[in-house]
Amino acid sequence: MKSGRTTTQEFDAVVIGAGFGGLGMLRKLRDELGMSVRIYETGDGVGGTWHWNRYPGARCDSESYIYCFTFSKELLQDWNWSGKYPEQPEILSYLNHVADRFDLRRNIQFDTKVVSSRYVEETNRWEVETDTGDRVTAKFFITWIGCISTSNVPTMNGLESFEGEWHHTGDWPHDGVDFAGKRVGIIGTGSSGIQAIPVIAEQARSLTVFQRTPQYTIPARHGTIDRKFLEEEVKPNYEKILEKARWSKSGNAVNFSERLALNATAEERKEAYEAGWTEGGHKFLWGSFKDIGKDRRANDTAAEFIRAKIREIVKDPETAEKLLPTDHPLGSKRALIDTDYFETYNRENVELVDIRHSPIQTITPSGIRTEDSEFELDMIVFATGFDAMTGSFFKIDIRGRNNLSLKDKWSEGPKTYLGLQVAGFPNMFMITGPGSPSVLSNMTVSIEQHQEFISDFLDYMRANDIEVAEADPNSEIEWVSHVNKVAESTMYMLADSWYLGANIPGKPRVFMPYAGGVGTYREKCNEIVDKGYEGFILRA
Repeated sequence: MKSGRTTTQEFDAVVIGAGFGGLGMLRKLRDELGMSVRIYETGDGVGGTWHWNRYPGARCDSESYIYCFTFSKELLQDWNWSGKYPEQPEILSYLNHVADRFDLRRNIQFDTKVVSSRYVEETNRWEVETDTGDRVTAKFFITWIGCISTSNVPTMNGLESFEGEWHHTGDWPHDGVDFAGKRVGIIGTGSSGIQAIPVIAEQARSLTVFQRTPQYTIPARHGTIDRKFLEEEVKPNYEKILEKARWSKSGNAVNFSERLALNATAEERKEAYEAGWTEGGHKFLWGSFKDIGKDRRANDTAAEFIRAKIREIVKDPETAEKLLPTDHPLGSKRALIDTDYFETYNRENVELVDIRHSPIQTITPSGIRTEDSEFELDMIVFATGFDAMTGSFFKIDIRGRNNLSLKDKWSEGPKTYLGLQVAGFPNMFMITGPGSPSVLSNMTVSIEQHQEFISDFLDYMRANDIEVAEADPNSEIEWVSHVNKVAESTMYMLADSWYLGANIPGKPRVFMPYAGGVGTYREKCNEIVDKGYEGFILRA
């Protein structure tokens, strides 16, 4: 434990994390409900995932004009994004601007990690301890610790012997990394990998990509934002755009196609896919055909189109074949968008290694040895993702009623009601927890919906002299069942993905986010509110 102060302060609410979720929650509770609030943040500044993920090429894959706070009309009108998709440095600047503009820092304690939180039944309060020596209590304990914030550095033989430098994309050095003149190896071709690979390849002497799973990825068509579009179409119509996003499936203000691929001719399908490929981004999925997300035969038509594009772009046929995704449907893993990812494999300084067929055996002092070859490297980059959805919770000793630990409660997979509360953990709320749309949506829309639900709930409790709110165990069981039933009708169950915890050895194979869509989820939450917060046990 760090040496430091010891306090016994009392707060209405303690919030973990100063990213989008924590900052917005603080503003609502403090400024709208007049509560005393303390945020604890591990980092030395605001930003959450955007504070840590500073790897080259890092950016959001929701368009910038919709990836933002919406509580202030003035903020929406005043802030100007520079790119079609917001890049990490600009998102971090935006969140720092919000923290300053709304005077949020005075309620945040930085460089402080919450190590435990325990519910005390006698007082109906949470006792929170930090690594700086703080011991505080709060009526409400609210987590915004990130769905993908606990970096997954795989256990690899010999890593401690490596004489070069190594970094994980999710915990990148804040002063940057110099690739010039270096032989770099990168392990992983998920979202962070396909963003980082083209940028590193431009700077490094050589780049060796160690790929386990080939990916479907669509060109982002990222570039400078169309100012005319922003000033003439977005800003005057923000309310309508935001309302459309809030009730959409993905949390984005887009038109979803109602066409069916299996009812279209081959020529009509090709025309639709070409249009989506040319426009770029996730609209390839949303704007082409409705059935590619649920019918494997329809999905195959889109998947084969992308495989043909890979063969067309990548000049070396052997490399192209290694890059072809064939073992899972399009959209069954996280949907990816890229800038010059496949084109990067045409560079002379880039080599692709298929570690599914030639696994990594060990990391040596001078590089990586696979089953077939040895590669001398000066640097290794782990783009190996995160212990998603639950990993960050398990880094804190959270104990509810009867000293039940959350880790034990979730030993067979996360169990929540709406992704908001857990039975046995009174007055604890999660922002975009397991069982909510979270990572399957534009996160800012899902985050704000949870912030509104929680703040309205706490206001309701105060107005009705309710001291304790807790998820009903039966409602929790029913919600977990519903989440799994919805997932079973999608492509998500047909791939080994981090949505299922498949990237973490020994983690229970349970589908964690809610795949029913942002709008459907919002409707369910509103119905629950209209019925007096049905499914929650409320006690005076």
